[in-house]
Amino acid sequence: MLGFFSCLEMFPSKWSLWLFLLYITLFVNQGWLVTKSQKSDNKYNYDTEIAVFLTEGIKLFVCIVGYSFQHGFLSIVSETSRNTRVAALYFVPAGLYCIYNNLSYINLSTFDPTTYFLALQLRVVATGVVFQVIFNKKLSGKQWFSLVLLTAGCMLKVINFGDAPVEIAQQAQGKQLSLSASFSSMLLLLQVACSCLAGVYNEYLLKSHSENLSLYLQNIFQYLDSIICIVIILTFGGNINKLFDHETYVPFNNIKVFLVIFNNAAIGIVTSFFLRYLNSILKTFASGLELVFTAILSRVLFSIPIYLNTVLSIFVVTVATVIYSQNPVSTAKVRGKEDREKLLEKSESIV
Repeated sequence: MLGFFSCLEMFPSKWSLWLFLLYITLFVNQGWLVTKSQKSDNKYNYDTEIAVFLTEGIKLFVCIVGYSFQHGFLSIVSETSRNTRVAALYFVPAGLYCIYNNLSYINLSTFDPTTYFLALQLRVVATGVVFQVIFNKKLSGKQWFSLVLLTAGCMLKVINFGDAPVEIAQQAQGKQLSLSASFSSMLLLLQVACSCLAGVYNEYLLKSHSENLSLYLQNIFQYLDSIICIVIILTFGGNINKLFDHETYVPFNNIKVFLVIFNNAAIGIVTSFFLRYLNSILKTFASGLELVFTAILSRVLFSIPIYLNTVLSIFVVTVATVIYSQNPVSTAKVRGKEDREKLLEKSESIV
C-alpha cells in the first residue's frame, strides 16, 4: 500500500506516467539515431552546429504554433515586451543547453552509447545538491542513498572484471568503452555539468512563473535565446557564413539526419513539460532507466559487446531506481505570491 501511494506521489496522473515513458523513449532513440547517422570513421557528413541550429528552430516553430492556437500570434510580441526580464533569465539554460547539444554529437562520436549514457548519470548527485540549494528542499536519507547508489552503478561501468580483453575494453568499432584521463572524457564531464545546471535552473524558471506565463511562451523565450547563442558561437568562430550557404543544408536531406534533428527537437519540448509537471530528480532516474534499453539496442544494432561491468552497472542503477520510487521527491508546483517572489529573487541572484 505504501508503494502505491509513493507511486501516486511520483506520478500524480496517468498523463505524467506517459510523459515519463516518452522521455525515456526519445532519449534512447537519440543515442542510436546519432550513432547511425555517423560515417564508418565515426564522424558526421553534416555540420553538427547547423544540426543544433535547425533543432532549436523546429522547437521554436512548434511552440509559436502551440501558443498562437491558445492566445493568438500577435500576443507573443506584447507578452514578450512585458516579460523581457524573464526572457533574459532564459539565456542561462539556453546557453548551457547549447553547449550540451553540441557536445552530445562530439561525445557520441567518441564513446559507445551505453558508456555515454552511463557517464551522464554522474550528474545525479550533482543534481541533488543543486536541487536542494535552488528549491530549498532537503532530500531524505533514502533519496540520497538512491542517488549515491545510482552514481555507484554508473562508476561500475569503468571497471574491467577480467571478462573483456584490455584492447576490447577500450574500444569497439573505434569507440571508447570507458572513461579515462583524456580530453575526450573531460568533454563528457563538461556535458554532465551543463546537463545538471541547465536542467535544475530550467525547472526553476518554469515553476516560478507557471501561474502567470504559458509554458509555450517560456519555451519560446528559451529557444529564441538558444538560437541567439548559436549565432554568437558561429560568429566568434568565424563560421557565421554557414547559416547562409545552401551546400551546408544538403546533407540534411538524408532521412537518418532528419530523424536525429526531429527526435532531438521532440526531446527538448518533452523535457520542458517534464520539468514543469515532474522534477529534475525524477528526470535523472528516467535517464538511469535508459541504460537498460540502450545497452540492449547497442548490442543488437551495433554489435557492441556487453560485459559483466555493464550488467552489474545496469542492475545497481535499476535497484537505485526502485529504492527511489519508494520515497520520491514531490512534484508539487511552487504556489503563492510569496513563493514566486522568493524564487524570482534567487533566480536573479544566480544570473
